[in-house]
Amino acid sequence: MPHEPSRGNSAADVRDFFTPRAADWDSRFPGDGPAYTAAVADLGPRPGGAVLDAGCGTGRALPALRAAVGPEGTVLGVDLTPAMLDAAVREGRDGFAGLALADVARLPLRDGCLDAVFAAGLISHLSDPGENLRELARVVRPGGRLALFHPVGRAALAARHGRARTPDDLRAEPRLRPLLAGAGWRLESYADEDTRFLALAVRETDQAGGTADRS
Repeated sequence: MPHEPSRGNSAADVRDFFTPRAADWDSRFPGDGPAYTAAVADLGPRPGGAVLDAGCGTGRALPALRAAVGPEGTVLGVDLTPAMLDAAVREGRDGFAGLALADVARLPLRDGCLDAVFAAGLISHLSDPGENLRELARVVRPGGRLALFHPVGRAALAARHGRARTPDDLRAEPRLRPLLAGAGWRLESYADEDTRFLALAVRETDQAGGTADRS
């Protein structure tokens, strides 16, 4: 989900923003594929692993995630917007992953069942970023990894929307690092370039705050 909704970040707002854009989403951003593939490579899912594409949209990361974990691995894609999942199916990307309509605020997954999470553009759509990142940590094993990705950097994205880059952006490193730490993640690397944004984090052994098993 590469762009920001024009209103709030409730589930209804996110669906209202993406539903009318889903049908031509990929054609609007045709050159992003290699950036997704490179980001998945940096995340480093291993053969046989279990990975989640959180806020998968039309599923552009799913082929690369499947290639990384291989036929014995597990790839899941969840999104809030039915129209985006429908677009993923039309593109044939349901052949690379199991798709589900779900909110990252409450994932239908067991504690520690995943090795990695890939999230393209997700953080700017979260209703409660700290709690939602904690929910992602809940479903990832200790030592598992998280990629927060965007196919262009913060400055380029701000310019695209006709505004300046601001330090209160959640993706700014001084804000993102403590946000992740409070949710059970350790920021491992951070890149904010014209051609991509990629923050890689590792799930800490002891998750801040703890969560109950929702299996």
